[in-house]
Amino acid sequence: MKFQVNRDVFSEAVSFAVKLLPQRTTLPILSGVLIETSETGLRLSSFDYEVSAQTEISAEIEEEGRILVSGRLLADIASRLPAAPVVFSTDEGRITVSCGSARFTLLSMPVEEYPTLPSVSGRSGLLPAEDFSTAVAQVAVAASRDDVTPVITGVQLEIAENSLSLVATDRYRVAIRQIDWDGGTEGGDAVTALVPARTLSEVGRTFGHSGTISVSISTGDDRELIAFTADKKTVTSLLIKGNFPPVRRLFPETVDNYAVMNTAELIEATRRVSLVLEREAALRYTFNLDGLTLEAIGSEQAQASETIDALLTGGETVVSLKPQFLLDGLGAVHSEYVRISFTKTDNPNKPGPVLITSQSSKDQPGADDYRYLLQPNLLLR
Repeated sequence: MKFQVNRDVFSEAVSFAVKLLPQRTTLPILSGVLIETSETGLRLSSFDYEVSAQTEISAEIEEEGRILVSGRLLADIASRLPAAPVVFSTDEGRITVSCGSARFTLLSMPVEEYPTLPSVSGRSGLLPAEDFSTAVAQVAVAASRDDVTPVITGVQLEIAENSLSLVATDRYRVAIRQIDWDGGTEGGDAVTALVPARTLSEVGRTFGHSGTISVSISTGDDRELIAFTADKKTVTSLLIKGNFPPVRRLFPETVDNYAVMNTAELIEATRRVSLVLEREAALRYTFNLDGLTLEAIGSEQAQASETIDALLTGGETVVSLKPQFLLDGLGAVHSEYVRISFTKTDNPNKPGPVLITSQSSKDQPGADDYRYLLQPNLLLR
C-alpha cells in the first residue's frame, strides 16, 4: 500500500477512529485502526465488538492495500506531524509514515485477524444535528456512572412518529428532552434504544455541526445495534439490554408552586455558597416572597449564605439539594431564566422532587421541552 494524504484531514480522521476505543482491551488487535483503500480514497475503521467508527477521506492512492496499525500511537503521530503532505507506504510488515523531514517506522498488526465491522439495518430516520447534540449534552449528564446497574448507564432513545425523546436517570435525578425526528414514509410502531451514555455523548460532540444525522436501529436480533451517520462518518454501538425504569411517571402534569429566577445568578450563588460545604453535603434553599436564600452549614469554622431575587408563585418552600446535581440541571437550561417547580408527596414533612425547566422571561415558559427532575435530600429538623 502507498498513498499521500493531507496532514490535517488524516489527523482528524485517525482521531475520530480511535476516540471510542477503550484505553485497555483484552485483545491487542482491537486497539488497531484499519486503513484500506476505497473508491474515493481511504477508509479508516476501528471496532471493539461493542462500538465501531468508520470514516472515508480523499487521498492520492499509488498502491491499493489494507493494513492494521496501532490506533492511539498513529493518532499521536498524526497530530504532531509538520505542515506537509503525509506519505504512507508499507514494506514486508513495516509501515513508513513520512511528512516533511519527519519519518516514522511502525510495525503492522495482523490484518487478517481483524473482525468484520457490523452493519445496521432496521428502523431509520433523520435528526437535526445541532438539536441532537444539544439534547444529548442536556440529558446524558443525568445518566449513572455506576456500572453495577448497566441499564441506567445509558440514555434511552424513544422514537415516535415524528419525535425523538432522550431520557436518562441515575436514580437521584431524571432528564428528558424531545426533538424532531424525520422517519420519512416508514412510519411504524414506536421504537426504543438504550445507548451507552459515553458513546452517545461522543456522537453528539462529533456530529454537532453536520446538518443532519442519519440514524438506523436494528432490534430483535441477538446483537441489537444503532448506527449514526453524517459527513462520511459512521458510529455503531451495541444497545444495552434490560428494561429502563419507567421514570416518565415521576413527572407531574401540573405544578402550582414554583419560583422563577435568573439562571446565571442562581448558578453563581450556588457555586459561592457551596464553597464551605464538605463533600456530598447539601445546600438549603429557602424560597419565599422576599426571594431565594441559599444557606450552607459546613464545619464550625465555615458557614455561608446569600439571597438572590426570585419570583415565587404559591407558598414558601424549603428544599435541600446537592449543589452539583442542581448545577448540572441549571447548566443544561439554555435560557436567561429558570423555573424551579416544587412537587408534593403524601408526607408533608418530605418534599417531593423539584422540576427544573427553561424560562424565556420571568413570566414566559421556555419552548425547548427540556425537563430535569431532582430528588431533594431530607432536611434535618
